[in-house]
Amino acid sequence: MTPAERTGATGLRTAAARRLAAAGIDSAAGEAAALLAHVLGIAPGRLVLVDQVDLGDAEAFEALIARRAQRIPLQHLTGQAYFAGLELAVGPGVFVPRPETELLADWAVRTAATMPDGPLRVADLCAGSGALALAVAAAVPRAQVVAVERAPAALEYLRRNVAAQPAAVAGRVHVVAGDALDRSGWPQPCDLIVSNPPYVPAAAPVSDEVAHDPAEAVFSGDHGMDLITAMVPVIAAALIPGGAVAVEHDDTAAVRTAAVFAADGRFTDVVSHDDLAGRPRYVTARRNGAGAVQGWNA
Repeated sequence: MTPAERTGATGLRTAAARRLAAAGIDSAAGEAAALLAHVLGIAPGRLVLVDQVDLGDAEAFEALIARRAQRIPLQHLTGQAYFAGLELAVGPGVFVPRPETELLADWAVRTAATMPDGPLRVADLCAGSGALALAVAAAVPRAQVVAVERAPAALEYLRRNVAAQPAAVAGRVHVVAGDALDRSGWPQPCDLIVSNPPYVPAAAPVSDEVAHDPAEAVFSGDHGMDLITAMVPVIAAALIPGGAVAVEHDDTAAVRTAAVFAADGRFTDVVSHDDLAGRPRYVTARRNGAGAVQGWNA
């Protein structure tokens, strides 16, 4: 490219998109636009107003494209992930939240609306970046949320993301540095529990991007069920009668996950939910006993 071609915004984006597509990235054009907007410090929608990019920014952009072509996650390059309308800080050491998990967050918000008035006690187990905890807190003003995470690196991102929220949200999210299996470390009882735990089978192939996530946040035994199986009795003990839970799982583990909840004997209304691509994504259940509400598991 000539210097003029190299710094023309359209030419930069087109060349970058071709390079990313050649590297096997499906959303190459969108990611090229996101990275250029990141370098320029503007929203991607404003790129149409940019005719030329100065040489320093063009070089910084090309360096990011080279790293993305090596399949370093886009979110690690920008330091940001978007989830349920939130902008979250992410990077090496914390699991990058995926759009599919927004369905679980939406279920939790709708479920909260069916529960009796008053403060709503919510726990997010294996909270990672805080995506689920913050999505619920932001959408449900009466929710008091405990975000439980044990990994030191992930805890740093979690605390940072909570602190970045408006005071009306951050003040209702309590970070607990602890194990999701240790109930003594987080307040109970709970009205609602959500979790996106590690659940990928140990031998399952993963994308180059997922390989950059911390292994302890991704894999969980031969069938991806080790932590989920251990969590179910802990969740049963922490929920109030009539309380609700949603747990994300591997798309091969829907039957196993539902069976673990059913076998516990303290849950009813165990339901498997698909994502928008029709793949089994998460299971919900309600704790047996008085206080149940109708229609929450839709």
